[in-house]
Amino acid sequence: MARGDRSRTGAERTAEDRERDRQERARRRQLSHPSNGVDKQFEPLELEPVEVAPSEPVPLAPAPNAPVPPEPARPEPFESAPSEPLLPPEPLAPNEAEPQIEPSPASAPPLSPAPQPPLRIWAPERSAAAPPPPPRKGRRSLLARLAAVLALGAVVAAVVLVLHSRESKPVATIAAPPVVKVLIPEGKTRAQIAQIASSDGLKGSYRVASRHSPLLDPAHYGAPKSTPDLEGFLFPATYDMNPGEGVNRLVEEQLIAFGENFGVSEIARARALHVTAYQLLIVASMVEREAQIPGDRAKIAAVIYNRLAQGMPLGIDASIYYAVEAETGIATYTQELTEAQLHINSPYNTRTHLGLPPTPISNPGAASIHAAAYPAHVAYLYYVAGADGCGEQVFANTLSQFETDNAAYKAAVARNGG
Repeated sequence: MARGDRSRTGAERTAEDRERDRQERARRRQLSHPSNGVDKQFEPLELEPVEVAPSEPVPLAPAPNAPVPPEPARPEPFESAPSEPLLPPEPLAPNEAEPQIEPSPASAPPLSPAPQPPLRIWAPERSAAAPPPPPRKGRRSLLARLAAVLALGAVVAAVVLVLHSRESKPVATIAAPPVVKVLIPEGKTRAQIAQIASSDGLKGSYRVASRHSPLLDPAHYGAPKSTPDLEGFLFPATYDMNPGEGVNRLVEEQLIAFGENFGVSEIARARALHVTAYQLLIVASMVEREAQIPGDRAKIAAVIYNRLAQGMPLGIDASIYYAVEAETGIATYTQELTEAQLHINSPYNTRTHLGLPPTPISNPGAASIHAAAYPAHVAYLYYVAGADGCGEQVFANTLSQFETDNAAYKAAVARNGG
């Protein structure tokens, strides 16, 4: 009858079946409580040593007719073999008393103990052929972090070495090429600019280079086709030049700057004043040479236009200086004009010739060009340097007032020794 079979009733079960069940329950109690029912004087069974393969447990057979010792508790290996669960003692059927065991007849065969599960010996050793266990995740993560720290340390060390090498070695700097600043003041003539260009180390003849240029045609501004040079168009400013550069480059830069400062609005103003743009430029060149302070520029331009309107000689001494410099070859004449020079036979002598001189007598800046385009609304016809020597001009509407102012000026010159 199979263990645990409850399909048969108490009446159908024989005494032999009940005796077998009782023995089975007694055996299970011994297994669950090793101290009960086991003779403590029982000598342990001596077993011969047996070579056991690490990967295969070997069962040990108990001696015949010997009580079965309890199975020792085994330590939990990595994976332990599941043990057979113990079943609780089977309850007796109702109204069924515990049967009394009577000695069995001699002919009855002894009952053999229930078969025991084979005893397995746990061997933690691994064979040489078994693969090593995989590394744990925690260990792998630690190694990865250590490798990352080492890599970061190597990068930092490399950066420190590079910075140290840069600090120890002087950094080669590329020096900017030298630049020559050529300063052309307002009111300078071609001859005077030629001296400046030569002193600044520019190569070539400035006076030759400033005669003609494909960048500018004076006839476009109303100048006669016989105009000899570019006087008046050479705009004054500070120009950055390379050392030893040719004067042609300076002339080109000046003409470009002139086009930026004398354009459509100045040409329109010349038309409104009933003069050509070239004639407006001539007026601006005289204003630049005559005015000593900014406030006198528009007033001097008004005197020039008023005299032209009345057909009076302009009497501008700056134009006579220009004629003397051209005749003598002196770039800058600083002496007082003599009586003979005041009567020099030159179209630039505005005392003896009516109208404007044939060309500008200097190269004016933006302020004088603006004054020539927008003269003051005054009726002045005369002016003379003030007797106080501060540089301003004294203006008059009548000749008598002018003579008085002129006498005061001459007296001041005499008191100061010329």
